[in-house]
Amino acid sequence: MTKKVTTSTLLKMKEQGQKITALTAYDASFAKLFDEQGVDMMLIGDSLGMVLQGSDDTLTVTIDNIAYHTRAVRKGTQRSFVVADMPFMTYSTPEQAFINAGKLMAAGASMVKVEGGDWLLDTINALNQRGVPVCGHLGLTPQSVHVFGGFKVQGRTDMQAEILLDHAKALVQAGIQLLVLECVPTGLAEKISKAVKIPVIGIGAGPKTDGQILVMHDMFGISANYMPKFSKNYLEETGDIREAVKSYIQEVQNGTFPSELHSFD
Repeated sequence: MTKKVTTSTLLKMKEQGQKITALTAYDASFAKLFDEQGVDMMLIGDSLGMVLQGSDDTLTVTIDNIAYHTRAVRKGTQRSFVVADMPFMTYSTPEQAFINAGKLMAAGASMVKVEGGDWLLDTINALNQRGVPVCGHLGLTPQSVHVFGGFKVQGRTDMQAEILLDHAKALVQAGIQLLVLECVPTGLAEKISKAVKIPVIGIGAGPKTDGQILVMHDMFGISANYMPKFSKNYLEETGDIREAVKSYIQEVQNGTFPSELHSFD
């Protein structure tokens, strides 16, 4: 069996300049397929609210939804690193975060992901102390879509960019071991990736991050609602699911995805 991907593996990949490949996954069959093709990381995303349940946003997803799909993904996975989203309002207090993170770790996650900046510092530190690794998420954080007034690119002004950089540094100081940057300008994503020692995974953040993640339904061109600018339909290009995943991995690793077409200035 190929050696299992861990946080140490991902950190070493960043240090050596090897791009990390990641996809969302929600069931054992696709998890097994992604795992066999060599995807480094799988995220059980609250994106399931949109691509599986047909909602307009991610806010209706429950902790039990994520735990259910995490158990399924874990059963299909041997090599890939498994991260599970903490849904909307399941970590609004440290005590609430402890209980819900425990459910996801028990379901098979190796790490939980939370959205937000410096208000999360105490929670992240406390989760680490209790043996729960944490992935941060900055930029367009879908759980805050109504605060942002829609799905909009974040960090375009100098002030917004500085705030995001400060938040990233603070989250790392608090103990996150991975960071997802969503829908931020390429230059800012590169700056943040260079400023922190942990791996930074981009989605709509340009090619200069340490890795890329896409929602699997977007990558196959079958999302129920719309196709984001930052995604690419690899199934249309290849005509085969396995070949689509291979092509995605190759393009991330050689730096051709995302191109300017899939990035923001």
